[in-house]
Amino acid sequence: MAKVSLNGKALTGIKILAFCLALLPLGKLGVNAYLDNLGANPIEKITHVTGFWTLTLLMVTLAATPLRRLSGWNWPIRLRRMLGLFAFSYGSLHLLAYLVLDQFFDWDAIVQDIAKRPYITVGFPAFLLMVPLAVTSTDQMLRRLGGKNWLRLHRLVYPCAIGGVVHYWWLVKKDLSNPLAFASVLAILLGIRVAYRLGGPLFRRPKPARST
Repeated sequence: MAKVSLNGKALTGIKILAFCLALLPLGKLGVNAYLDNLGANPIEKITHVTGFWTLTLLMVTLAATPLRRLSGWNWPIRLRRMLGLFAFSYGSLHLLAYLVLDQFFDWDAIVQDIAKRPYITVGFPAFLLMVPLAVTSTDQMLRRLGGKNWLRLHRLVYPCAIGGVVHYWWLVKKDLSNPLAFASVLAILLGIRVAYRLGGPLFRRPKPARST
C-alpha cells in the first residue's frame, strides 16, 4: 500500500487539533471542579475520568502503527509520542488522585491496599511501566539507547495496556461495558500486530518487482 504523507502545515494543524482534544477532558474536569459540579463523590469522579482517559489515549497510541500499516498514512506515527505523553500525564493524575485525595498519603493504608485489592495490585505496576516509556520518549534518549534497544524498551507498552485493562475490569463491579470495549479494542490492536508478524495475506509485504 502506498504511503501517504502530509505537508508540514497540515501535519501541524493535526497536531494542534490532537493536542486540544487530548487536553479537553482535563479542562472539562477542571471547570466542573471549579463549579462544584463533580457529583456526590468528587474524588471518585476525578479518579474515574483520569483513569478512563489514560486507557483511551493508550489505545489511540497503540492504534498508530496498525493504522499506518493498513492505510498507508504516515501522520499517525507523528502523533504517537505526544499522545503517549498525554496518557502518562492522565495516568499520573489518576495515581495522584488516589494517593492524595483518597488516601492522604497514608502509606500504611496504601501498602495494604496494594496487597489486598487485586485491581490496585495490577494497576500500580501497569503505571510504573509507563515511567520508562515517558522518560525515554525524547529524540535524545532514542539516540542514546539506539533504535533497537529503544524499540525493545517501548514494547513495555503492551503489558502496560493489558494491566490497565485488567485494572479497570476488576475495579468495575456491575456494568462491564466500558472494560469490555477496552479489552476488545486492545485484542484487535494486538491481533493486527501478531498477524503482521506472521505475514498473513493482508499484512504481507509486497515483493519487489524483478528488473528485466
